Order: sequence, then structure tokens, then C-alpha cells
Amino acid sequence: MATLLRKIGLIRLHNRDTEDPKHHHNHRGGGQQSASLRGKGGAKSGGHKQQQQLQQQQQQHHPGGAGDASPGPGKGKRAAELAPRDKAPAAAAAAAAAAGAGGPRERAAGARAGPGPAVAAAAGGSLVPAARQQRCTQVRSRRLMKELQDIARLSDRFISVELVDESLFDWNVKLHQVDKDSVLWQDMKETNTEFILLNLTFPDNFPFSPPFMRVLSPRLENGYVLDGGAICMELLTPRGWSSAYTVEAVMRQFAASLVKGQGRICRKAGKSKKSFSRKEAEATFKSLVKTHEKYGWVTPPVSDG
Repeated sequence: MATLLRKIGLIRLHNRDTEDPKHHHNHRGGGQQSASLRGKGGAKSGGHKQQQQLQQQQQQHHPGGAGDASPGPGKGKRAAELAPRDKAPAAAAAAAAAAGAGGPRERAAGARAGPGPAVAAAAGGSLVPAARQQRCTQVRSRRLMKELQDIARLSDRFISVELVDESLFDWNVKLHQVDKDSVLWQDMKETNTEFILLNLTFPDNFPFSPPFMRVLSPRLENGYVLDGGAICMELLTPRGWSSAYTVEAVMRQFAASLVKGQGRICRKAGKSKKSFSRKEAEATFKSLVKTHEKYGWVTPPVSDG
């Protein structure tokens, strides 16, 4: 029995000495890890508590809270100021989105038709006609200034010009000379008529359209001068006009037409003192243009003068 107990004691001592030392190390390390985890968890819980305390303090100072949908007084005022500024871009964006809505066919049709009224207004499309009008005015002004300079340099004093109310686009032109062998020239000498006075008004698209020309005084008969002082000349119509024609050239053609048409100064009692009117001249000119567009223009024969 004593021998048996001795053997059992030796076996226990052997097992204790042969036990793996790593096991003891891991056991101690695991305890340390659990202790460190417990420390971290405690720190996290402590930080969470501090965060909750800060949030409570903020809620006490700001009753609205971080999640409150109603802004404070300062924020509401700022939002009210920014709202009108955002309306115009939002409207333009909505118009652009509406213009681009639809399928491929609708978008292609919209591209061909151009932008809608809202988009065109936002882009300032109204500036294009204004720029074109300004360009036409510049062309007309430069051309008429050159015409005035050329007429002032005429050596034979064939015509002279006076501006009506200082307007560059409304002229009174004095025709001082016609063919001296004509009966019209004799009438001018006998009636002490120094010139034939005409009025020329230049349209916006001059020199690409003709001026409106009419006789003011004296009252003439024949010579292609009609009621109201209207003048029957093809070159004064849109179809017969050329931008290369100058005022001097037009006046020389008119003087020749007076002679060819055997124009005379009216000497009939009462009728000679009646002045021509612009309204009557415009109506007569429109009527003769329609007539000649239908039947054509006839050049007077050489035998007529």
C-alpha cells in the first residue's frame, strides 16, 4: 500500500513538471486581454455618457434642437432673402426642362423650331432686331451724308438740298435747270420760277429701297407728274430701283422725263394756286404702281422729245 501511494505521488510530480509552459502564458495573456477590453468598454461607456450630457446642455440652450425643422430667427431671415434670388434660375431651369421634355422626336422638333418664348426671353432674343435696326440706320446715314457732300460739289448748280426740320432723312430738293430748249424752261422764265421744288423721304432700308419723291411747287401738268405731285417713273418703284442710283442721277432722270413728257407750268385760274398734298400723292403713286405691274412700263418714244 505504501508502495502504491508512492507511485501515485511520483506520477503527479511528473505531470506537473511536464506540463506545457505556453498554456500558463496564454492563460495569463487572456486574463490581461479581458482586463484591457473591460477597460476600453468602460472608457467607451464613459465617453458616451459625456456626449449625452453635452447634447442635453445644447438642447437646454437651444430649445429647437438639432433635429427641429423650424429654423431660428436668423436662419429664417437669411432663407427669406435667398428665396427670390433662386426663383429666376429655377424658372429658367424649369423652362429648359420643359423644352427638353418628351421623346427623341419631340426633342428633335423642338431643336428645329428653336427655343420657346420663355427661353428666348431669358436669353434676350429681343436684342437681335434692335441690332439689325441700328445697322440699317448707320448704313442709311452714311450713304445720305455722302450724297449731300457730292451734291455740294456740283459745279453746274443743277440741284440744291435743304433738310426738313434738320432731318437727314427728309429733303427738299430744288431743281434749278431743265433743258433750255424746252417749253418748260420758257414757262419758268415767263413766270419767274427759279426752281421746281420736290420732296424726298428716305425709308429705313435706303439705299436698298427707293425714296418717295413728289413735286411740291409749282403745280405742273403732264411731264409724268400726276395728282398730288406723284411722279410716274419706274426707277422710283421697288422693282425698278437699284441701290447704285444716287439722288443726283434720279433728279437728272426726272428733269429729262419732264421734257419728254412735255411738262408745263399750270396757268389756269384757281387751279394753279392749289398746292399738292402728300396724302394724295401717296394714293396716286400706289395706284400707278399696281397698274404698271399689271400692264408693264412703256418707254416714251424718241419723237416725244
